Amino acid sequence: MRIALCGGTGDIGKGLALRWAKDTDHDLLVGSRNPEKAREAVEEYEDELDRHGIEASISGFANGMAADRADIALLCVPAYHLVDTIESIADRLEETILVSPAVGMQREEGGFQYNRPSAGSVTALAASAAPEDVPVIGAFHSLAAGKLANLDTEIEADTLVVGDDEEAKGTVSDLAAGIDGLRALDAGSIANAAPVESLTPLLINLAQYNRDLSDVGVRFE
Repeated sequence: MRIALCGGTGDIGKGLALRWAKDTDHDLLVGSRNPEKAREAVEEYEDELDRHGIEASISGFANGMAADRADIALLCVPAYHLVDTIESIADRLEETILVSPAVGMQREEGGFQYNRPSAGSVTALAASAAPEDVPVIGAFHSLAAGKLANLDTEIEADTLVVGDDEEAKGTVSDLAAGIDGLRALDAGSIANAAPVESLTPLLINLAQYNRDLSDVGVRFE
C-alpha cells in the first residue's frame, strides 16, 4: 500500500513514517508544501532507520504529488492548515482515503483546551472540505509523536477511529494495526469525532503536570 503523509515533515508525520517503515512494507511518501523540505526529512528518517538496520521504501515529494500516488493520504498538519492542505491536493485524491489526526486546541492559563470548530469536529471540517467522493477518516489523534519516533521504545496504545465509510474505516484500522503494539478501536461515525479529538489536550495536560507521563497514551481495557 502507498501511504502519503502530507505535511509529513512534522512530529506526527515523522513518528508514523518511522513506525510504518519499521513494522510494515508499505511505500511511504513524505509530503510537504516545499518538496526540498520533504526530501531533507526523508534523508533524516532514512538515517534513523539505518541506525536500526531497517530498509524501507520512503520518498519525498510536494504534497500534491505524494497524494496523487497514494492509496491513503494522512493530513499531518495543524488544524488551522487542514482546509488549505485539502484544497491544495483535492484534484489528486481519486480513489484515495483521506485521514485526519488533527485536533483543534488552544492554550489557556491552566493548560490546553479542546477548540471545537463550527463544523463540530476537525474530522467533520476535513470531510466538508474534501471532494464528495473521498472518504474521510479520523484516527491517530492521541498518539505521543515523540514515542512513535523513538524506535527503541515499544508502543502499547489504542487509537480511536471514526468515519462514515465502513470500508475505509476498516482499511485505516488495518493500517494502524500494522504498527506493533498499536490497537485500532472503532469509535463510530464522524458524529463521534469531537470527544475522540478532545482526548488529546487532556493527555498533553497530563504530560505537563506529571513528569513520568511525558509520552502518555491511552489504552482501553
